[in-house]
Amino acid sequence: MTLIVGVRYLLVSGGFAWATGRRHRGLYAGLDAQVRREIGWSLLSAAIYGVPAGIVMWGWRERGWTRIYTDIDARPLWWLPVSVLLFLLAHDAWFYWTHRWMHRPGPFRLAHAVHHASRPPTAWAAMAFHPLEALSGAVIIPLLVFVIPIHLGALGVVLGVMTVMGVTNHMGWEVFPAWMWRGRLGGWLITASHHQRHHERYGCNYGLYFRFWDRLCGTDGGVGDFAKAHAQAARRGLAEDGGGDGGLSAAGRGDAGRAA
Repeated sequence: MTLIVGVRYLLVSGGFAWATGRRHRGLYAGLDAQVRREIGWSLLSAAIYGVPAGIVMWGWRERGWTRIYTDIDARPLWWLPVSVLLFLLAHDAWFYWTHRWMHRPGPFRLAHAVHHASRPPTAWAAMAFHPLEALSGAVIIPLLVFVIPIHLGALGVVLGVMTVMGVTNHMGWEVFPAWMWRGRLGGWLITASHHQRHHERYGCNYGLYFRFWDRLCGTDGGVGDFAKAHAQAARRGLAEDGGGDGGLSAAGRGDAGRAA
């Protein structure tokens, strides 16, 4: 399971990092040392995530533990999307409150500062956690399979959503269409635009998938501004190239401004 989590991280983060290089050239310019740290912390987190996942999968297959099922007819078809939604809602609530707690001075200095050392975060930062923070995130899905019945395929959907959202929320640009994150739907869903504000201000936007808890608790700070991060990337590129455009063409700079 550790190998699966690690390879999944490398493939998804690597894919979105490549897409970033194609869409916004130079956005990660000058961040090579930071990216190496992000990959190192993330692979350590993968090892931690794999332990409870491996125990649960062994218990499911060898001992019949958990409420995971494989027979599609064991429950009504409508339960498939409902179970996925319940998992995401429960995971989001767990993430909001543990994440908010980790922004208290003691836990932040001890653990969460590792994640916020990425300035700005990149697609490689999705799992860049201190081991204590990784442990808090690694237990929730394995615990939920003992409580909520879920088909194995639906569980795969949950893990896929978790992986993709974790990566895209840290890329430094918005992969989803504007009608989604700027419209009514974006008022309730978290994408990179919302999480960018958390990395700008720290004291807001603690959720993972949904803005429900942030809205309810008064911690929703709205969406962030990518223009500043893109401008910083352009300056880093200029410094590296000694006055060149740092790989960010005039068209690219126009894209950076529009990304706000």
